[in-house]
Amino acid sequence: MLEIRPTCEHCNKSLPFDSSEAMICTFECTFCRACVDNVLQQVCPNCGGGFEKRPIRPKNLLEKYPVSTKQVFKPVDVEAHLKRIKNS
Repeated sequence: MLEIRPTCEHCNKSLPFDSSEAMICTFECTFCRACVDNVLQQVCPNCGGGFEKRPIRPKNLLEKYPVSTKQVFKPVDVEAHLKRIKNS
């Protein structure tokens, strides 16, 4: 089951369970759409994979299947990330 993490790993923007801006990679690294498009160039800085829109967990399931409260905030070294993409 998806964790549904609460914030963008790069900019720490709030991404509630019903956010249409939340994007995830196959390892559930979570970033906002602005960071994915404008900073990360659609490449996950952690695994090198792509991103997809994170599904929205229905409100009626939140009590039984709560979303994560674990915040992962580790801003990306953008210069190094772009260099890795270029050299891939």
